[in-house]
Amino acid sequence: MFSFSLTHTDGLARRGVIHTAHGDIETPVFMPVGTQGVVKALTVRDLEEAGAAIILGNTYHLYLRPGDELIARRGGLHRFSGWSRPILTDSGGYQVFSLSDRRKVEEHGVHFRSHLDGSAHLLTPEKTVEIQANLGSDIAMVLDECPPLPSTTEVIDRSLELTARWARRSRDRFVQFKDAGPGVFTQAQFGIVQGGSFPDLRQKSAELTVSIGFDGYAIGGLSVGEPNETMYEIVEQTAPLLPPAQPRYLMGVGTPLDIVEAVARGIDMFDCVLPTRNARNGQLLTSEGPLNIKNAQFSEDDGPADPACGCYTCRHFSRAYLRHLYMAGEMTGGTLNTLHNLSFYLDTMRRIREAIAFGRFEVLRQQLHRTFTRRALIS
Repeated sequence: MFSFSLTHTDGLARRGVIHTAHGDIETPVFMPVGTQGVVKALTVRDLEEAGAAIILGNTYHLYLRPGDELIARRGGLHRFSGWSRPILTDSGGYQVFSLSDRRKVEEHGVHFRSHLDGSAHLLTPEKTVEIQANLGSDIAMVLDECPPLPSTTEVIDRSLELTARWARRSRDRFVQFKDAGPGVFTQAQFGIVQGGSFPDLRQKSAELTVSIGFDGYAIGGLSVGEPNETMYEIVEQTAPLLPPAQPRYLMGVGTPLDIVEAVARGIDMFDCVLPTRNARNGQLLTSEGPLNIKNAQFSEDDGPADPACGCYTCRHFSRAYLRHLYMAGEMTGGTLNTLHNLSFYLDTMRRIREAIAFGRFEVLRQQLHRTFTRRALIS
């Protein structure tokens, strides 16, 4: 039930379609982050009307609350959340490793204590496969180790080798699910390439991961504080090492400029909390650049957030009203801002896909560079 079709190229930029049991996904695609089975401040109807084709859920958070077995008894994450389109679930590895003093890494897996109640848990490669099978996502990620930056080459090398061993175990457990029956197991599984900012270690990790044989491949461990140009260089060096006939996913990225630069280097899939987080903090992303709605200059501005945007927020509400909601601390302000920012991201991805199809990707790439700067996007 899972496959990937490449339909157009423009330089290294790729347009394609991912086929899943819950529908097709046109790529390049941005996946709104719905960590706990919901994209903060939005309903399923909001997401569908904005044009979201796939959302992201998180194994760590859903395992702890309400529990993957409860979700399985409710018919899986699609039925539980009311979202009928594709879902990708992250393995939870990043969240576990961010716990710092609450976790201990061993060959078998990661011992950690819940950030909710301090209870003790063990997350293994096999366990993440089992949790994601219970969730019933369309794409499941393997458990990987996320070493902190900066780290030495020795630390990164040991880490990527552990990630590769975990990937092998994850794949073995996944294949057991596929072979067990009795129904058709439609979930796909992606491997993750690590290696820090070292090109030789990225190549080593890519070779180890690809040799296992996954349905798609992700580049992890970037957008974690390294310079922008370093991230672009690593993506440029790593993407060609991944099978061209399978989807390529750059995890946790990013700004509109990061996305268009990664597309230019052959990446197909993205996720990031930036559009939803910044919306709740009062920053709107527009065709004219970032707009901080909390600024007093908008207190009597009757124009829409973005005159070029056709989203529900821009069709019905003024900048003055959005500023009022933000200053008053009204929840509706976060909803309307989030709806606009995600609509902007999803429309930007549509424009990227169209530009690739018509051989005009470089024109759009330069246009986005004129509109955005990284500094302006930091709220």
